[in-house]
Amino acid sequence: MVNKSLIPADRIEQAILLIRKQKVMLDADLAALYGVETKALVQAVKRNLERFPEDFMFQLSRDEFSILRSQSVTSSDWGGRRYPPYAFTEQGVAMLSSVLRSQRAVQVNIEIMRTFIRLRQMLASNAELAHKLDEMEKKYDAQFKEVFEAIRQLMTPPEPKRRAIGFQTGSK
Repeated sequence: MVNKSLIPADRIEQAILLIRKQKVMLDADLAALYGVETKALVQAVKRNLERFPEDFMFQLSRDEFSILRSQSVTSSDWGGRRYPPYAFTEQGVAMLSSVLRSQRAVQVNIEIMRTFIRLRQMLASNAELAHKLDEMEKKYDAQFKEVFEAIRQLMTPPEPKRRAIGFQTGSK
């Protein structure tokens, strides 16, 4: 069976941002993916606020939003917003399908969850690779240290045996 994705993974990956040291997606980007207006998404969330604690969703501060806008990574439809956007963590995105209650929302959420999992696997793989590289570096640094020490010893001229200067006393 061919898995035809509703939304290209790279489109989802581009919408995942790092804000407050968390991977999040903004309300306008999610609304576009779900095929609804941002206003409708936010209203659905506000009607179900008990499902969205702070670790699932938070609103950006004006400063955060200003910085985000200045980085030119914002969607063009954010232009006339009167309030900073809401940011949804992976758990918050998962909760959205239950409040939007559409088949598209369910399918989009599946794609988004798969993308988050893929990103987590890539990060874990990179961390594992970095750890292996550190171990190899330590191992080879120690070996090369021995090689360089041996080279230094070979480069150091031996101390010449000196003859004693002066009279030697003692019996022959």
